[in-house]
Amino acid sequence: MAKAATMKKNGSQDAAATVREAMAAMDAMQPATGQVKPMTPPPNRKLGPEIVEAGPIQFHIQHRDNMHDQGVSVRVMGKVDGEEKQLLRFDCFDWDPHYHYDPDHKNEKHIIDKSTAGNPLGWTMSQLRHNLAAMLKQAGADEIAKSINIAETNKKLNEVEAIAREMSIRRRTVVTHNRGDVVIEAGNIRFGLEYRNVSVGQGMAIHVLGDVAGQEVELLAFDCFNVEAHYHYGPRNKNIRLYWDRTIHPDPLRWTLDQFKSGKLPEMIRRAGYPGIVAELDTELIKYKLPEIESTALAITKQKTLA
Repeated sequence: MAKAATMKKNGSQDAAATVREAMAAMDAMQPATGQVKPMTPPPNRKLGPEIVEAGPIQFHIQHRDNMHDQGVSVRVMGKVDGEEKQLLRFDCFDWDPHYHYDPDHKNEKHIIDKSTAGNPLGWTMSQLRHNLAAMLKQAGADEIAKSINIAETNKKLNEVEAIAREMSIRRRTVVTHNRGDVVIEAGNIRFGLEYRNVSVGQGMAIHVLGDVAGQEVELLAFDCFNVEAHYHYGPRNKNIRLYWDRTIHPDPLRWTLDQFKSGKLPEMIRRAGYPGIVAELDTELIKYKLPEIESTALAITKQKTLA
């Protein structure tokens, strides 16, 4: 017990000294370094589709960013009773890939199981090449299904696939934050702490960092702002963004610290796409460092809000 008490006391003293040094550095910095992409893109952010004509149908390819998920969407469009409509839609998302028959009417939806189907975009292209006519019939577009030229359509699908695969890389939404003004080492990960002032608000930010292929990567980010507080899984990878319900979680910083204390960090890092880092985590060292992380974050917040 005495040893544990000494460790905690020393951690608090170190944190206080670190905060004082960081505050001096922060006050000398210019606000808003501009290294972060816009924090609040419109909900369900979409860029215009690329369109490939294929006889009686069109393929509309676009990247969709729903904040909590993103990926390439391929729509099969055609005229039914003189009106253009969506016949099929394949949403090749990171976390919840799925497809729809007749999305605007009966909207029959099926999940793409990545464990058995593999890459959702690759699976989609395979279905379009081998099962398009049958799927169009299931969507209620029997006449279109009869009129398509399979050989010519497959030639167009090569173009569709090239566009979709490039789009899946080029249009992916990612964000690069600063690493923090105070960085606390905890084995193979580190915690970067900073108080951020951005266009939508201000508050404490905690960056969980690790090394991948010899380069530092942000694994998780917690933006505990007074407005639009949110957190990221893999900001430079999948960049899944979830916003806190402030009615249920009025204090995002406290929620974040509680997740660390309750041992949720490994699973969160795994979800962010870094299982190799999870395998090397020193959980006992992280527990030892948490009092320093907490006291530092609270001290920075207090000093900045009183300034």
